[in-house]
Amino acid sequence: MKIGRQEERRSALSTSNADTILVRGRDLVRELVGAVSFTEHFWLLVTGVLPSPAQRRMLDATLVAIAEHGLVPSVQAARMTLAAAPEALQGAVAAGLLGCGSTVFGSSEAAGRFFAEIQGRAAGGASLEDATTAVVREQRAAKRAIPGYGHPLHRGGDPRATRLLELASETGIAGRYVETARLVERLIPGLLGRPLALNVSGAIPAVLLDAGFPLLGLKGVPLLARTAGLVAHLVEEQQRGIGFVLSHAAAQAIEYDGEMPAGFKPSDEA
Repeated sequence: MKIGRQEERRSALSTSNADTILVRGRDLVRELVGAVSFTEHFWLLVTGVLPSPAQRRMLDATLVAIAEHGLVPSVQAARMTLAAAPEALQGAVAAGLLGCGSTVFGSSEAAGRFFAEIQGRAAGGASLEDATTAVVREQRAAKRAIPGYGHPLHRGGDPRATRLLELASETGIAGRYVETARLVERLIPGLLGRPLALNVSGAIPAVLLDAGFPLLGLKGVPLLARTAGLVAHLVEEQQRGIGFVLSHAAAQAIEYDGEMPAGFKPSDEA
């Protein structure tokens, strides 16, 4: 059954014949394998062109910055899945990635759209400061968090965000999106009554959008980075399993407060 109207019946990503495999118009074996890094290949796949050295360095830095972040919910889900299904590495990776959303490692996309909205207002004639003020106020009026700002641990400033912005300046990448990110951070105390530091999820879209990476591909960056981290955790899980430890710890941390028959007492091992 056809769902929705789609007239497009073409793809520009890859094709092949008996002798040659083409990826984005380039001979995979003769032009890419052994000649470009995976970061360069990712940029090529997404955009259709190879990155400049500055673009490659910027994308590479964002991937390195967020590949690993400890026993966050996505990692716990992946490790517990592998403990329960040790034959399904792919299922465990998928379990970790499925948690990508507005709160955990999907917020780079939200921050990118937030910055793009500010830039759109500024392009329409408002000053950058007026556009920023208006968008931040609208976010708060709608009781939405300011995406890309604040961190439960790095309250005084996320060191990863600081380094990414430094690198954007070093490479000449920094432009209007980095300017917007810094301006939001500067205006937030006056608009919200408290400071919120730019975090890594805000720095990533700022530097990548300035580098020319497409807004539509932003969520793929943390997905790709965290996949590497998940694979590392799952290799370790097979060597030093803690998935069931995590599961048991969760059960111990949560108190049952539902109905119970008279005289019933939950086991300490439940």
